[in-house]
Amino acid sequence: MPVWAAVAVVLGVGVYDRLELTPSETDRLRQIYSGPSSDWPAPWVDSGVAYVELAPAPLPALPEEGSREALQVALGERLFNDPVLSESGHIACQSCHNRREGWGDGLPRPFGHARTEGRRNAPALFAAWARPAFFWDGRADSLEDQMMGPLSDPAEMANHDLSSVTHRLKWLGGYPEDFAAVYGDQEITLDRVAGALAAFQTHLDAPTRLDRFLSGETAMLSDEQIEGLHLFRTKARCVNCHMGPALMDGEFHKIGLTYYERSYHDMGRYEITGEAADAGAFLTPSLRHVSRSGPYMHNGLFPTLRGLVNLYNAGGARQPEQPERAARDPMFLLATEVDPLLKPLDLTTDERAALVAFLEAI
Repeated sequence: MPVWAAVAVVLGVGVYDRLELTPSETDRLRQIYSGPSSDWPAPWVDSGVAYVELAPAPLPALPEEGSREALQVALGERLFNDPVLSESGHIACQSCHNRREGWGDGLPRPFGHARTEGRRNAPALFAAWARPAFFWDGRADSLEDQMMGPLSDPAEMANHDLSSVTHRLKWLGGYPEDFAAVYGDQEITLDRVAGALAAFQTHLDAPTRLDRFLSGETAMLSDEQIEGLHLFRTKARCVNCHMGPALMDGEFHKIGLTYYERSYHDMGRYEITGEAADAGAFLTPSLRHVSRSGPYMHNGLFPTLRGLVNLYNAGGARQPEQPERAARDPMFLLATEVDPLLKPLDLTTDERAALVAFLEAI
């Protein structure tokens, strides 16, 4: 019998229940999760979910100092911080992805060219090394492709002609030499700019307390955080979407936050594919360093992790049934439905607090 099952029997609880723990029993739960994941309680995942167990993140190794790869990362960092990439000369990548704000900007939605407010929250750049798609609607499938969006977006860097970006760089001190050091000649192309920016963004992540705990440093999580880990994998059902080393599934899900035909209206993935089934679906973000990257959700309307936990405790943003409206507007149901992976959780106040404490360690 696995250790977790034996503990469940001793404590008189089901394997999917949160353990109401005394101090000595908390030690037992710590013992369970300090051991190999093969001995952990079974995760609460629904049929059809291709679950990947939590594990330390295999972060890309930093390139050797002085190598071409290191020079490319340094060039990418210079470009990332330089407003010359924008038409106005006022907006840099770091304007919306600031290291002091968890590689976001700390705002519900960013301000770009001429103080234009964007439609969606600027996502943190942690776990860029692992993402299968980029933007909340998944319209880019690589960091290099993602770069073209902000450069040309009239609400962001507002370059009407992308050739103007490379033209400006050619005449700015040091850039031709920096490109030559990386690429062998002084030619500056958008592909090379994108490659350097991607190289820099690939190395922004760092080990978390959860990474270190899973690597054997068992003191990295408090007792409350270990209870939160147990909830994350079981009763709170978080691992149905936030799984594996990157804490994401690479899929698109409906949380019920389209604000259909209201302020903040946003149809998510549907705007890219035109597929009715994608109405209101958004790409699952990584939860790595999530405590540093608020506010949350595609519209940035959730300022705290506590609010997020309350949303999921309710089973998502569920709309009251409106049969008459649904009858005259079939898109209403598609845009406001909630993914079946989301269910009301009935978490207690203490359980929600433990879950927030765990999120602060991942």
